[in-house]
Amino acid sequence: MLKLNFPEYTFRFKNRENKRLIFDPIRKKFVVLTPEEWVRQHTVQFLVSEMHYSPNLINVEKQLILNNTKKRYDIVVFEPDGTIFLIVECKAPHIKITQETFDQIARYNLVTKATYLMITNGLEHYYCRMDYENERYVFLETLPNK
Repeated sequence: MLKLNFPEYTFRFKNRENKRLIFDPIRKKFVVLTPEEWVRQHTVQFLVSEMHYSPNLINVEKQLILNNTKKRYDIVVFEPDGTIFLIVECKAPHIKITQETFDQIARYNLVTKATYLMITNGLEHYYCRMDYENERYVFLETLPNK
């Protein structure tokens, strides 16, 4: 797999039915290793190892309902009180991050009402703090540590 713009992490792999799998420590199971999953697993490790977010407060690939349509977010980090601290949108490395990507996470955030947003394709990372009062996002250099 492609080297991403994250620190080096150790992952568990296995092969099944001619498919390469990677262990997801949040979902506690092996999942098919796609380019997007490679980015997602690096992002989880980054949030836990570098940003010190509790793995117990992280959810991966869960469903949300948006305008009566089922969608799936990539990663959410909760506050201990259950509110959503961060929502993350992961794209495969070959997918360019565009305004459409920001529109997608903004739509998801209509439901989640997260304080922070992160968008990554593993090579480029964007971090934002929501300014609900002025209905905009403020770009940041990084996310706050926990």
